[in-house]
Amino acid sequence: MSNNSTPDNQTSETSTEAKRILTGIKPTGIPHLGNYVGAIRPAIESIQNSDHEAFFFLADYHGIIGCYDPAIIHESTRAIAATWIACGLDPERVTFYRQSDVPEIPELAWILNCSCAKGLMNRAHAYKAAVDINTEKADVDPDQGVTMGLFGYPVLMAADILMFNATHVPVGRDQVQHIEMARDIAGTFNHRYKSLFTLPSAVVDNDIPLLTGLDGRKMSKSYSNTIPLFGEPNPQVSPEKQMHKAIMKIVTNSQLPDEPKDPDDSAIFEIYKAFATAEEIADMRARYAAGIGWGDAKQALFDKINDEIAPFRARYEELMANPKELEEILQMGADKARRHSRKQLDKARRAIGIRPLAKLK
Repeated sequence: MSNNSTPDNQTSETSTEAKRILTGIKPTGIPHLGNYVGAIRPAIESIQNSDHEAFFFLADYHGIIGCYDPAIIHESTRAIAATWIACGLDPERVTFYRQSDVPEIPELAWILNCSCAKGLMNRAHAYKAAVDINTEKADVDPDQGVTMGLFGYPVLMAADILMFNATHVPVGRDQVQHIEMARDIAGTFNHRYKSLFTLPSAVVDNDIPLLTGLDGRKMSKSYSNTIPLFGEPNPQVSPEKQMHKAIMKIVTNSQLPDEPKDPDDSAIFEIYKAFATAEEIADMRARYAAGIGWGDAKQALFDKINDEIAPFRARYEELMANPKELEEILQMGADKARRHSRKQLDKARRAIGIRPLAKLK
């Protein structure tokens, strides 16, 4: 399929139709620069100048699939909530909530489980990957280590989406299958009972860059090659210094200052492009050709990133120091979300026959 075509269940951002957009964020780590460029910044920019209805949620029930450290779940939830708000997410403009504060979601997930074919779940990429690893080993059960949470993950994700009849779900390419499954699950329910759920479309923005990490691979906490966005709590080292220290660790080749360098073979330049204007990129490309030293290139990268991130730091630190304010924001979001979820769950219950036997005074 050419890059200029869009599958029926995926969309580009050219449509002017009214949308209900839903974005989930799994709280299993401290946000890094790759999260900011790949998810936070584009998501916030996409809703700032639009009339689309937007839902953002902290997917803490998804987070406990594979993460068994309560402290990580708790602290990540706080840090990620603070990060999104500090970076410009307006909780008055959007519905920003914690998944576990909307009890209608897991109840809907159970209802959907009861009409979802097991064979559909067998095809989920995460489940298949776990089984493939086990089958490569001798005398190991194919399902060893597979929890029902992992196996049924796509149904919970479908409930997240269908609860609010989201029309568009921004995802990475590796998550498109989950949106396809949500469509299948919705279609089965609609056909079996009544047409209740909107079929969501995946939104894949191919223009969003995937940041290169310190070692040249994709930036990912699983590779331990990330650049911190706001840093780890450390009274001895400021967040700004933590970012500077990380950038100075970016792996480079052994070319000396004044030797012409290929910017397209440089992780430093790849990251720089995600923060610079077209004019600044062209100027930096010329500096590479003129033999900029790696130390100077790293300093230029730090300066460019810091110019964008520094204005957010004070608000982030304020929120991290005041969890009560964060909790109030999340509870406000949960109240807004439940105005929708209570009605939607009641419709789903009635559709399957779970309703009062008679009206009582």
